[in-house]
Amino acid sequence: MVHIMTGTQFEWQTLEKFLERPPLSLDSVLLSIKVPSLKLNKSESLEPRSRFLFETYRACPRPLGNALPYLNAAFLAKVSPCKDSGGTVIDTCRLSFGAYGTKHAIRAKNVEEFLAGKLLSVSILYDAANLVTATIVPKDDTSHTTYRSSLAAGFIFQFFNPLIDSPERITNGYLNGHTNLSFVKAFELTENQKHVYHDKIPALLSYGKQVLEAGTEYQPIGEPIVKSGAALQASGEAVFVDDIPSPKNCLYGTYIYSAKPLARVKSIKLSPELQLDGVRDVISSKDIPNGGQNIGSKSKFGQEPLFAEEITRCVGDRLAFVVADTQKLADMAANSAIVDYSLENLEPPILTVEDAVKRSSFFQLPPFLSPSQVGDVSKGMAKADHKILSAELKLGSQYYFYMETQTALAVPDEDNSIVVYTSSQSPEYVHSNVARCLGIPENNVRVITRRVGGGFGGKALRAVGCATSCALAAHKLRHPVRMYLNRKTDMIMAGGRHPMKITYSVGFKNDGKITALELEILVNAGIYVDVSVIIPRNMIGALKKYDWGALSFDIKLCRTNHPSRAAMRAPGDVQGSYVAEAIIENVAATLSMDVDSVRSINLHTYTSLKAFYEGSCGKPHEYTMPLIWSKLNVSANYELRVEMVNEFNRISTWKKRGISRVPVMYEVNLRPTPGKVSIFSDGSVVVEVGGIELGQGLWTKVKQMVAFALSAVQCDGTDGLLDKVRVVQSDTVSMIQGGSTAGSTTSESSCEAVRLSCEILVERLKPLKEKLLKEMGSVKWETLILQAYAQAVNLSASSFYVPSINSSRYINYGAAVSEVEIDLLTGETRCLQTDIIYDCGQSLNPAVDLGQIEGSFIQGLGFFMLEEYETNLDGLVLVDGTWNYKIPTLDTIPQKFNVQILNSEHHQQRVLSSKASGEPPLLLAVSVHCATRAAAKEANRQLLSWSNLDGPDSTFQLEVPATMPVVKELCGLDIVQTYLKWKMGSK
Repeated sequence: MVHIMTGTQFEWQTLEKFLERPPLSLDSVLLSIKVPSLKLNKSESLEPRSRFLFETYRACPRPLGNALPYLNAAFLAKVSPCKDSGGTVIDTCRLSFGAYGTKHAIRAKNVEEFLAGKLLSVSILYDAANLVTATIVPKDDTSHTTYRSSLAAGFIFQFFNPLIDSPERITNGYLNGHTNLSFVKAFELTENQKHVYHDKIPALLSYGKQVLEAGTEYQPIGEPIVKSGAALQASGEAVFVDDIPSPKNCLYGTYIYSAKPLARVKSIKLSPELQLDGVRDVISSKDIPNGGQNIGSKSKFGQEPLFAEEITRCVGDRLAFVVADTQKLADMAANSAIVDYSLENLEPPILTVEDAVKRSSFFQLPPFLSPSQVGDVSKGMAKADHKILSAELKLGSQYYFYMETQTALAVPDEDNSIVVYTSSQSPEYVHSNVARCLGIPENNVRVITRRVGGGFGGKALRAVGCATSCALAAHKLRHPVRMYLNRKTDMIMAGGRHPMKITYSVGFKNDGKITALELEILVNAGIYVDVSVIIPRNMIGALKKYDWGALSFDIKLCRTNHPSRAAMRAPGDVQGSYVAEAIIENVAATLSMDVDSVRSINLHTYTSLKAFYEGSCGKPHEYTMPLIWSKLNVSANYELRVEMVNEFNRISTWKKRGISRVPVMYEVNLRPTPGKVSIFSDGSVVVEVGGIELGQGLWTKVKQMVAFALSAVQCDGTDGLLDKVRVVQSDTVSMIQGGSTAGSTTSESSCEAVRLSCEILVERLKPLKEKLLKEMGSVKWETLILQAYAQAVNLSASSFYVPSINSSRYINYGAAVSEVEIDLLTGETRCLQTDIIYDCGQSLNPAVDLGQIEGSFIQGLGFFMLEEYETNLDGLVLVDGTWNYKIPTLDTIPQKFNVQILNSEHHQQRVLSSKASGEPPLLLAVSVHCATRAAAKEANRQLLSWSNLDGPDSTFQLEVPATMPVVKELCGLDIVQTYLKWKMGSK
């Protein structure tokens, strides 16, 4: 009961009535809530066998973390044993459900009334499950309506079914007349797998093993040194753009963006009540100075405007930039903006790739970026014993979810110049774009980036427009202007990973050997090209990890009225790897073969590798995939675990497991990169590189390389050089031609650039060292540098590393085994174990590479399993924050996570034989998806057996991401009713 005081009046209401009433008025106070005791009354207590049972349930994307449940429930029942039958009688019960689209929790009273006084049986539970499914029906605008209804039936089943199978358990000494069903031994897996196994608190990451080899040849290169700046970041002392103190008279900005995919913008007005003194201006394309250009970003592939001029061409298109005295006021003003749109004389927007094909709306692919076909597909198809024709796959998008959203600070300076602090992977692009927009020479612009709080591709070209907007506002208003986009705006405007539709035809032999593959791929690139032209080559590069015999493809980059898609960690590669695995799975299912056998038979020989990866395959000893494949089989106990999974699935009814082993082959390209090394008079060293520290450990590897390269001077004290080296922020005036930090190879390119700089310094210092050595017998590093200063030796050297044709491309190799367990009643997938072996060549820093491997894999896990990127028909992102967009956290990562770094043989064309680690491991997360599909297939097989139907549909696909509703649907939304009906028929 709820006790309320309104004015001088007091009233008691039931909780149900209280929840149904409007919110309390300002003159009302909620005094108390009375919760009735569960003690049995005197007459009932004389019958010791009556008991109360209570349980709560929650189906949620995160088992433990902050997340909105699909459905939650709380059940209370008073039960007693039936003297005549030995069964269980439900005396009374209360069944409450919430979080499924209603304003508040409700009681399923019709189900309560149906169950009251009944002797619990399979048929009664069957009727109750059907009744609760019909009762708990979410509103039409709620997502996954049938899934949520099916959860209600699952919860009812979990609560009551143990009382049917083991009614005696309610009489065995529970204290105070009630108990929590999750502790009932009937649920324990070890005792009886036929019962529902319901872990209330899932185990967290309980075990992890990392195996790595420290290099000794190029010390301190190869040592697992702690990442530079790790302590600063952990303590919160690391300075990011938003941590820079605001200059005097600083203003704050944010965007007014389009809510229409294609419309004419007639006017933009702020809400009258927010036309306050604190709102300083609304910047648009009209404010670009004479001689400036309306450019938001520009690359060699194309450009996009800073602001829409007359017509907005996608949801999230930048319309204007509100500038105010505080960030909060700027956000409020932008949110209240009234935009007057007109659709007059405009064609309908292009909102799907199918529409783009009908209207021939494509971006042209430059010939130098066109991937190569392999072999003759028609001949390959003719050799096939079987064919799968025109199968379809679809993949959605993924948001970057960097910790730090788009941010910038622009400060006007003397002589019509400007300084911009930006969180960008490409300060060089920001520099040139600001100059173009403002119509000033590039030597009037200075762009500084110390570090970036996560990028993943979203801080490349997407960050350029944000910095340029601040610069434009600062230039016009002659005030510093900064911006820190709120998460919702960032998610709506970011674009994210490229969605696509894939149609394939594949031919294969009876033994699973594939003879030909033909693909048609439609990529949704959004409205502006950004760097979408790299997707086809990347995608085909990753897909070529198997020997398809012959391979042909037709890839179209579709221009749609969606926000521009940008490069996101492993852009195109992760989609290509998934498509390869989906095809392999389909072939295996069609032939009723073990999928791992089909994978193994289609792995490359070195001969086929040369045909598919011409120009990047390297020497035969560099092809380490066969070695990794066999080593992983042993280290992960793969064959034994397959048998254990099969046995688990044989005896377990409500949990199913799957296991999968997948390879990755990932082509990378090195790009030209600058570096500069300067030695101060005390022997300390400062380093500048074109690469940006994004959290990937670039600075750490650079410090190690400088310490190694300068030690070649061979004097006393160089073994402590690492502690004397400091890498400083990127400054586009001091270090030009920095390019973009992307593609996983910037760390090694930056290392090579500083190594070349150090070689120059060593050559300058060696004659002096030899002279001092003759005079003094031994020379300390500090002494050598002081003497060099005294004798006017130039102790600053810069270089520009340009990779040769032989060293610019290579392939990364790795493999993973993942094992999962799915809950058939909720669709929850738990990753039990992942084992990875990854070839880092001769790792520059195995500890840093280990972090990159693990982090990359987890981000891939999010794409394949968790991150549901929902949009409306216009392309507006509906998941606009942490509440409804779920990245992996502690309770969704593998419970056992074992990683081994393979230090393979020397690779003469690599930077000290090293290889990349930032992006390739992300592709290995498809192993979790494949394992989930295997588990769902077992669940589907069981479901069909209960219905007396044939084996499962071999061609069924598991969508990406494989969220709880997706997995549950494959397991059967009516699985409880099907099971109970089968149980009734078998008695």
